[in-house]
Amino acid sequence: MRLTTIRLDDGRTAAGRLDGERIVLLPYEDAGALLASGPGWRDRAGRETGRTVPAAGADLAPPVPNPEKILCVGVNYRDHIAEVGIEPPEHPTIFAKYARSLIGPYDDIALPAGSDAVDWEVELGVVIGETARHVRADRAWDVIAGYTVVNDISMRDWQFRTSQFLQGKTFEASTPVGPWLVTPDEVGHARACTLTCAVDDDVMQKSVTSELVFSAAEIISYISSFITLAPGDLIATGTPGGVGGARKPPVYLAPGQTVTSRIDGIGELVNRCVAPAPAPARR
Repeated sequence: MRLTTIRLDDGRTAAGRLDGERIVLLPYEDAGALLASGPGWRDRAGRETGRTVPAAGADLAPPVPNPEKILCVGVNYRDHIAEVGIEPPEHPTIFAKYARSLIGPYDDIALPAGSDAVDWEVELGVVIGETARHVRADRAWDVIAGYTVVNDISMRDWQFRTSQFLQGKTFEASTPVGPWLVTPDEVGHARACTLTCAVDDDVMQKSVTSELVFSAAEIISYISSFITLAPGDLIATGTPGGVGGARKPPVYLAPGQTVTSRIDGIGELVNRCVAPAPAPARR
């Protein structure tokens, strides 16, 4: 099953289920509300037969627009660890984002005026489907609602101002997510999916999720040991090699370029980079 959140013409949003070339609207304001509705959400989502809209051209929001938590994992692909020249981590490197950073799968990325080093990072996103605390790794697969595509667009000059990543990772309206929340049965828990990121016609990143150092289940087990995971929480599991900041010389995004982030079996993000809006004049 493939779930999403669609923006409607009247300004509201609704959860939706992809059914062929149409999206069946579900009686929830977004997919996060569906997940939060409790046990049985899969059955409720699967049997709904209400109003439908064409999938082609649909204005999609992030599948869960306002998750309680967005947790990200750094340096979690073996090829990325090699390109940045560090030792493999003993424990997952965790940092956070906020919901204001999220945009839809086809929304523009407004490059911020305050950064000259905006980089791409395609990632497998994991969406939590039930409350999880102190979960063993062998049980953690069961708390996953589904998988999605994330690009952890990063402002490298801000990221490396200090030893803490946060300020370079959660600029407002910078992180595309979607287009679908794909349930685990469709993709074998995304254990061996090819993921790519292209800038215009140039493929910058290509790897496979089997190259993750810490699996989705291991990450969930680790995080749930110090904080409760809630339905709708988003975990970005890390990016493979090929980021712009590790190239010699570094290469960063510019206005007019298009970033295409794809994970086979899950979906594709297509986001145009646009110049920042001018700052409002001071009175």
